[in-house]
Amino acid sequence: MRILDLYIGKAVIGGAFLVMCVLLSLFAFIEFIGELDVIGRADYGVWEACRYVLLSVPRLTYELMPMAALIGSLIGLGVLAGNHELVIMRASGVSLARISWAAIKAGLLLVVFAVWVGEWVVADAEQSAATLRSSALAGNDSLRTGDGFWTRDGRDFINVRTVLPDGGLLDVRIYEFDAAHALERVSRAKSASYAGGEWRLRQVSRSVIGPDGVSTEHLPELTWRSQLKPDLLDIIAIKPNSLSVSGLYRYIRYLRANGLSSGRYELEFWTKIALPFATCVMVFAALPFVFGPLRSVGVGQRMLIGVLVGIGFYLFNQTVSYIGLVYEFNPVVSAVLPTVLLLAGAVYMMRRIH
Repeated sequence: MRILDLYIGKAVIGGAFLVMCVLLSLFAFIEFIGELDVIGRADYGVWEACRYVLLSVPRLTYELMPMAALIGSLIGLGVLAGNHELVIMRASGVSLARISWAAIKAGLLLVVFAVWVGEWVVADAEQSAATLRSSALAGNDSLRTGDGFWTRDGRDFINVRTVLPDGGLLDVRIYEFDAAHALERVSRAKSASYAGGEWRLRQVSRSVIGPDGVSTEHLPELTWRSQLKPDLLDIIAIKPNSLSVSGLYRYIRYLRANGLSSGRYELEFWTKIALPFATCVMVFAALPFVFGPLRSVGVGQRMLIGVLVGIGFYLFNQTVSYIGLVYEFNPVVSAVLPTVLLLAGAVYMMRRIH
């Protein structure tokens, strides 16, 4: 039976790898097309855009794994069905459940690979991609480091630790220098928002350096005019899909501790938790098509069915997520519901196979 598991697993994983290569090529090209609007701005050229897209490949690999698992399983197992190998296996006394389990074990290997990419590769790659893009688009006066985003505004230097997707800022530090390049004032704000052409800093601690020493004052709110605009900061905002599961968990705790909305990040957290499960379900969902109505059709037709089911699942998943976010549904339900429904449908179809 070990040989059988290896044979079926090779077919499933080989099909998934082939499909992943095709999907990555397609989605990477779409990512590059999306960068055409900003190519030529500041120091951001074609080479920078290509590097940015290449650094986005790990994230795309993680996100596309369920679809690749479904289509790859349809192709791999479909080839076995087309060669009547699955019929011979069943005629030899191998049960449908045993064949299904062999395919699911291959899906578990895909899950392990997806989790490894999502937890240990995506975050670093997205950080590098964001640093490359923001530095090139902002020019030589800006820099993204482990301490956040640094930029220059006249004689002032600004450090923004966290940029939220809505344009808000957390932990802003402003270092003001005089004409002799001596530090004269340091301001630190817990948060900031942009409105009416100016920034409003909240919970500000400002230290003024003078001949007699340093004096500090605390202000509930302060208006700050700067050449720094939200459209520049948007390119370095923390995007939920760029964080690992552990990173999302820590960031959600940080947002809650500061009394900020964390709904979008909680949804992404549970979506990432559900993705490995969705990959296994996709492999299982391919089985009814291979053993049922599609066992005698060509590879092209199986691939078309797989693409339609995969895209349909993706669109339904996105729709449920957006509806859940707008109406503030439980993020666990919003993230898991599409996968549970797909599993229920696959189980129903498997029970109809005799």
